[in-house]
Amino acid sequence: MKKMNVLAFAAALAMGMSLTSCNNVSSKANLKSDVDSASYAIGVSSGEGFKENLKTLPGGEANIDALIIGFTQALKGEKTTMTKEVAQKYLNDYFQSATKKEAAIAKAEGTKFMAENKSKDGVITTESGIEYKVEKEGNGPKPKATDKVKVHYVGTLLDGTEFDSSVKRGQPATFKLSQVIPGWTEGIQLMPVGSKYTFWIPSELAYGDHGTQGIKPGSTLKFEVELLSIEK
Repeated sequence: MKKMNVLAFAAALAMGMSLTSCNNVSSKANLKSDVDSASYAIGVSSGEGFKENLKTLPGGEANIDALIIGFTQALKGEKTTMTKEVAQKYLNDYFQSATKKEAAIAKAEGTKFMAENKSKDGVITTESGIEYKVEKEGNGPKPKATDKVKVHYVGTLLDGTEFDSSVKRGQPATFKLSQVIPGWTEGIQLMPVGSKYTFWIPSELAYGDHGTQGIKPGSTLKFEVELLSIEK
């Protein structure tokens, strides 16, 4: 399970944080050999890669003390409060429950937003629940679901947090409409080439209750999309 691996590796950072550097070793760091230093280096390198996960544990920031105790006991083969099997089941249940709660909160926020947004000037609602506004209407052909298109876009959460942008990268994105989220597949087919639309896409037509990197479960998303061309 990915999240459990993240927490295990993050524990190495937490233990490493109690040590000083190799140039100023404390009594807790016994780095007398190359193996000692390699062991410490594993803690630092793996911990640095995963430390941010300690701040984003569902329900709050991780309890470093509890994490270190569990990690150390298991690593040394000492008696632990939970067996490995119990710990794995607990974490599976914990993350599933946390994801459901997170998704429910985000979906409620999205539902409220969409109900208010659809009454604004120029906002159109599709039968599926997508809301969009025409910022600029082009005069080219409209793509079909089987087409490949080239677009510029900016994706944001409802709080304005930007999670993706081809504009920022300075490179348009090209993809088949059959290979993107349902909201894009439907929405971009409404656009003549040369158009620029703003879309608000409910979670069930985006990344659902699972979310993805930078997008929480249940999130309603906003996209500003410019359709540049239909690729042959």
